[in-house]
Amino acid sequence: MSSAIPVIDFAPFYKGSSEDRQRLKDDIHHACKDLGFFQLRNHTIPPELQTGILEQSKDFFRLPVEIKEQYDRDNDSFNRGYERFRAQNFEKRTTGDLKEGFFLGRHLPRDDPDVQAGKFGQGPNKYPAEVTDPQLFRDTVDRYYGAVLSLTIDLMTVIAELVGLDSDALRRFCTKPIATLRLLHYPPQAPDASELERGIGAHSDFGALTILLQDSVGGLQVWSRTSNEWVDVVPVPGAVVVNTGNMMMRWTNDRYVSNLHRVINTSGTARYSVPFFFDGNADFLVECLGSCLEPGELPKYGPITVNDWMVGRYADTFGGGEVEGEKDLVSLE
Repeated sequence: MSSAIPVIDFAPFYKGSSEDRQRLKDDIHHACKDLGFFQLRNHTIPPELQTGILEQSKDFFRLPVEIKEQYDRDNDSFNRGYERFRAQNFEKRTTGDLKEGFFLGRHLPRDDPDVQAGKFGQGPNKYPAEVTDPQLFRDTVDRYYGAVLSLTIDLMTVIAELVGLDSDALRRFCTKPIATLRLLHYPPQAPDASELERGIGAHSDFGALTILLQDSVGGLQVWSRTSNEWVDVVPVPGAVVVNTGNMMMRWTNDRYVSNLHRVINTSGTARYSVPFFFDGNADFLVECLGSCLEPGELPKYGPITVNDWMVGRYADTFGGGEVEGEKDLVSLE
């Protein structure tokens, strides 16, 4: 199994010649079109903040399960807090995926208008008091959230240029977005575990963009449609993994790929990762971009608001329901 995930230098976005910036745009375009995945280096998330968020994640997951469950995400409707082991089951061939998580987002008080309106994923964070340094935990996750959100908007600026999204639509999409940070812990799989055991089963992401910080353990794999095999996403120190999601696929009429990926942790040690899921403003209507249609071509997907799309996708993955109009991406195994 080879590593064929492109590694893209983002430095020209901030400072570079017009030729360097065009090369950057071309690299991102081809990565989104061909595989839907790339690694990004020379971005704006400081290395010490990357280290800090992984350390705070480890500190939380070391807590006893009865403490973690006090912060259960099912305790309210804000999509915040602890996700127990086996809560998700993407391939539906075992008892569930071997991971636990902790959801965070934009911290909003309960009287915020978006929270009062019941918009998806909007509400207060749950900051655990039992970690080693509660204030450090809060400061670190909030700083990381801000840094990765800023990077995501920079990336969306590039993608908007590539797909013909005008600046006003980009601004509306990126204002007060649904954007979720998850701390994830994958324990090592047992040596005698079933060959169907997964840290997380094969799936594609729901939203527009995902930016993933992974530790050095490895285990993330992406399906290559050209070679029909799973490709390892080998960790690159300091880099983050970027992938396009189902919403981006709908938006671009399949011009950009929302690709299947999974985690199998046979390393013998725990794996930690921090994905950031960027879905956009809840009220934004996602409909096929005219620039992504060939002459005479019709949209493959109907228009839908970000809020309705995300509500449906979460009901499917956590509740076992079906989502009307969802395209079957492909069954691999």
